Amino acid sequence: MGIKRLLITILASAGLLSFSEVAEAAKKRIIFIGTGGVSGIYYPTGISICNLVNKGRKNHGVRCSVESTDGSIYNINTIRAGEMEFGVVQSSWQYHAYHGTSKFKTVGPFKGLRSVFSVHPEPVTIVAQKRLGIEHIDQLKDRRLIIGSPGDGASTTWAALEAALGWDPNKEHKIATVFKPEEQSRILCDSQTDALLWLVAHPSIYTKQATASCDTTLVNVTGPPIDRLVEEYPFYRYSTIFGGMYRGAPSNIKTFGVGATLVASTRIPAEVVYTVVKSVFGNFKTFKNLHPAFAVLKKKEMIKDSLTAPLHEGAITYYKEANLM
Repeated sequence: MGIKRLLITILASAGLLSFSEVAEAAKKRIIFIGTGGVSGIYYPTGISICNLVNKGRKNHGVRCSVESTDGSIYNINTIRAGEMEFGVVQSSWQYHAYHGTSKFKTVGPFKGLRSVFSVHPEPVTIVAQKRLGIEHIDQLKDRRLIIGSPGDGASTTWAALEAALGWDPNKEHKIATVFKPEEQSRILCDSQTDALLWLVAHPSIYTKQATASCDTTLVNVTGPPIDRLVEEYPFYRYSTIFGGMYRGAPSNIKTFGVGATLVASTRIPAEVVYTVVKSVFGNFKTFKNLHPAFAVLKKKEMIKDSLTAPLHEGAITYYKEANLM
């Protein structure tokens, strides 16, 4: 990238790099993965991928580094500008960026966006007060609900869910004030709201906090309206929150949601993308052990679930080589 080359040139001009070191630096490829905030899961996802890439850098010459960013939209825009090679992005924003819809309507379709693989699912997770007896999404109508910040993944998914269920958003009693995730458990347990909704990978620290703070239930989100949503919008996927993960939830919870995905652009050479994919899939057991949210991952699902932009040619080469396609 231009900035990296500029730094090398400056260091060489200042006598801080020898000509041989400049030549060596030019041979090696440094890639950056945009993630999210350091307290979220996108950041450790990027670190996990980079760790596996860097283990083999003496053989393939690719060095991987992680950047903490503002998240999906920032990552996509930075990749589009040619200022970053890879990004971890929510599947819904991958879809909107490629098609030029939603927040990408003004800039238009990003037809150079390419999928690499999907990572962990981020299901619709609803935690309700146990005393209310809410076990299914149908029972949530007319209830008070915290749904996240306007325009974020949770609120846009809730809007789609309301429309699918045929509920009038003007008649629902939702809490409009935006609360930080760490505040929401207290609000739920103080009966200031009936339920919380977020899109999150599991196990989730905030879900653990909410279910441990007071008696709660996790809510199933299933039925024909959800089936229609998953069929209509390819960035949605079915998901399961496994029983026993949280207090008060001994049984599996069926739901749906988006997924975290790794993306790049057509600017990135096929051999670089191939190296990243091989580093992860060739060390799959190790990768699954790097974060609890990765434990449910399956290779066959990762090459298709939640991916709406075309696969990068470098990824396709590896998947065919590994008999996954």
